[in-house]
Amino acid sequence: MQSIAIIDYGMGNVRSVQKALAYVAPNDQVFLTDDADLITNVDRIVFPGQGAIGACMAALVEHELIDVIKRCVDEKPFLGICLGLQLLFDFSAENGGTDGLSVVSGNIVKFTKNNLKVPHMGWNTVKQLIEHPLWHNIDDNARFYSVHSYYVEASHTNMVAGVTNYGVDFTCAIAQDKLFAVQFHPEKSQHDGLQLLSNFVNWQV
Repeated sequence: MQSIAIIDYGMGNVRSVQKALAYVAPNDQVFLTDDADLITNVDRIVFPGQGAIGACMAALVEHELIDVIKRCVDEKPFLGICLGLQLLFDFSAENGGTDGLSVVSGNIVKFTKNNLKVPHMGWNTVKQLIEHPLWHNIDDNARFYSVHSYYVEASHTNMVAGVTNYGVDFTCAIAQDKLFAVQFHPEKSQHDGLQLLSNFVNWQV
């Protein structure tokens, strides 16, 4: 049995993520926590996020989770979801500008082209740009569910694992060492989302 911590800082759809992980990993210990010591000692980490990025960063500071996230992202399998992807980057244009965790290089910008409706909400195909264990048994151009108004512009294309088009091609998945993070919500994406979570649970890094 392995332990999987979902970082709970009050800004993510944590119950749905917990339920989905418990479904794909019924023999593992899946729990919600903001305890830095517990997070440090688990086998795998899931970092969700939802809402305004400025409020998320403030919550991470309040819960004293900045340092443990930056440390653990290099030490063990780490899955970011939605704002759990965006927060890993340097800077977001949201709310007049918010600094991120600078785990990976790049910025978060708003959908502005072609009078696109925001938030971008619904099912979109994901083009897989690299082979990766988390894409195992998931077809290229499979559809995943997203809700967001801002998107990632990664500085280094070699980390981009998947792209989606919504008026513009944008990064919807990144992979770097023990880190994998996605803009979409696997916990809301039915079979393929559950497959991705199962792949994460079984990912041997």
